[in-house]
Amino acid sequence: MDGSLLALIVSAVLLLLLAVRVPIAYALLSAAIGGLIVLGTYRLGTPNIEFGFKSTISMLQRDPYSFVANFSLMAIPMFLLMGNFAFHSGATKDAYEAARVWLARFSGGLALASIAACGLFAAISGSSLATAAAMGRIAVPEMVRQGYSPRLATGAVAAGGTLGALIPPSILMVIYGIFAEQSIGQLLIGGLVPGILTALSYMAVIVFRVRRNPSLAPPVTETFTMRDRIHTLGKTWQIVLVFITVVGVIYAGAATPTEAAAFGAFSVLVIGFLRRRLSGPGIWAAVEETVGQTAMIFAIAVASKILVSFVAFTGVGADLANWAAETQGSRFFVLMAICACYILLGMFMDPIGIMLLTLPVVVPVVDALGYNLIWFGVVLVKLLEVGMITPPVGLNVFVLKASIGNLAKIEEIFRGIVPFLLMDVITLAIMIALPELILILPNLMFN
Repeated sequence: MDGSLLALIVSAVLLLLLAVRVPIAYALLSAAIGGLIVLGTYRLGTPNIEFGFKSTISMLQRDPYSFVANFSLMAIPMFLLMGNFAFHSGATKDAYEAARVWLARFSGGLALASIAACGLFAAISGSSLATAAAMGRIAVPEMVRQGYSPRLATGAVAAGGTLGALIPPSILMVIYGIFAEQSIGQLLIGGLVPGILTALSYMAVIVFRVRRNPSLAPPVTETFTMRDRIHTLGKTWQIVLVFITVVGVIYAGAATPTEAAAFGAFSVLVIGFLRRRLSGPGIWAAVEETVGQTAMIFAIAVASKILVSFVAFTGVGADLANWAAETQGSRFFVLMAICACYILLGMFMDPIGIMLLTLPVVVPVVDALGYNLIWFGVVLVKLLEVGMITPPVGLNVFVLKASIGNLAKIEEIFRGIVPFLLMDVITLAIMIALPELILILPNLMFN
């Protein structure tokens, strides 16, 4: 049976399963197993369904374990654990309070503080959804209480949550590095400048909107002394110390991302315990949340690995790579088409599922087009994060809605993120036009 035709049929089946709300891990695994059985049945020319079943079972016995046993993947639960320890030790509140005090003199100060706090929490969480959920519980109620427009309050936090996947550490960067066989350390460091640029662009649009429409935020009334600012800043030393240490050892090559993540998680635990802000129940809650999140991510990853094997056997990836190599004159338009597809998929699917579903096909194409895969990995994560706040199914928006209850309607949140989406488009354009912004720090790592 023709491999391209079979790949097309399996893709259609997969989309059908996702459309009827089959969990993504089960959908990926079912489609992949079905495709492998059919491929094995017709592999020898003469149909032999027994060989199809045996070859598929043999792969299922071998590939899942060999994939999960990858040492680099252990960075994911460590980053998750580090973020959960930080949240339960009150580091999130400290970050928000410090940002609030320092930015109180600006119009829309609380919204600006929310972006800054999202960036700080992103530096030790690695997850967009975790950042949006944590900051939503703290920042949105405070902003609404002080008279901020619900659209501005929720839009700022939903957009700020996307910093969780750009600013290192980043779970999406780890997954991309493993599947694309690129340096995870370089990917993590490569996301730092775009993450800061994104945060600054969000702050700029908040200042612009509040100045044009003062009704979005109350007048500035709070004043703080320099002593107050220094006092609140001192509370964030836990986040700053762990972030500098984790990123520093990765950048210097002193430790792998997995080792740095484990050290970071242990450091947050010890600091929280010594400050008497992390007790038995908090530790247990953090571990329990980490186990659940890790199980979900690994289930999707294992199922995707089986699908990757199927796609490799069909030869579709190689065919598309050859096609891309022959379209050098229009490679920019191919890249734009890929970007548009990722934003479209991001409206409906989880970013991890999108990444694992598409990488087997997209990475060979991008490589054949001559683009740097470290640069593309950072751009890809940014594209996926744009999808996280894009209607109709922006996951960050729904996670935020679950965190804030009835403080804002889902329609208000989606309307609130529109200005931030426009800034994301501008930021993406800059990242594509100036790849040096992404590659300057990763290139220095080799030097």
